[in-house]
Amino acid sequence: MADWIPKTKLGRMVLNGEITTMSQALATKLPLREPEIVDILLPELKDEVLDLNMVQRMTDSGRRVRFAATCAIGNGDGFIGLGRAKGREVGPTIRKAIDNAKLNMIEIKRGCGSWECGCGTAHSFPMTVIGKCGSVEVTLKPAPRGVGLAVGDVAKSILGLAGVKDSWGFARGHTKTTVNYALATFDALKRTAEMRISEEQKQCLRIVSGPTQISVAESDTSENIRGREA
Repeated sequence: MADWIPKTKLGRMVLNGEITTMSQALATKLPLREPEIVDILLPELKDEVLDLNMVQRMTDSGRRVRFAATCAIGNGDGFIGLGRAKGREVGPTIRKAIDNAKLNMIEIKRGCGSWECGCGTAHSFPMTVIGKCGSVEVTLKPAPRGVGLAVGDVAKSILGLAGVKDSWGFARGHTKTTVNYALATFDALKRTAEMRISEEQKQCLRIVSGPTQISVAESDTSENIRGREA
């Protein structure tokens, strides 16, 4: 981070302190093309490797071995990203997948959409969402408080990183394909971000978009980085 020189308009706005939260960065609709932006605005990110495969290919010069990694990152409070990458070595491939996940960061909506609950906290989904990828179709439904994540292992990891605490869910298709299962779950979460809601629905279902605890980047971020450069 000490030698980071932003190359995009969004990066310069973050470095100058004009944007201090990830919600503001996504609201600008500017393309997110630098992982350092996410590192500054969401320093408490957690990551998890969902899938790591070795791919072999025969060429004229012999057998060629490469690795394919799928990683998910999130702050556990409304932000989630999913990325994939391929490379010749395991370590650099995983790091590249994490960087790609940062560039695919989205802000999800959470709420209390279960008729059995009505607690008024953003612990589950405000509505039923469906995501698809390949043959896999994932359906996520609101659940009352205390149920936990009644979904598959891959979906459980992604929802945990996104900050969803309670949810019913089921999947159809070839769910043993981990990549498609993960992408279908991510697509379902993306549906919550794209869905338009009225102010009445927001108040009734206690819908929260993004974090419940705002994480603000330090106002002197640019001064710290420039100080390290000097």
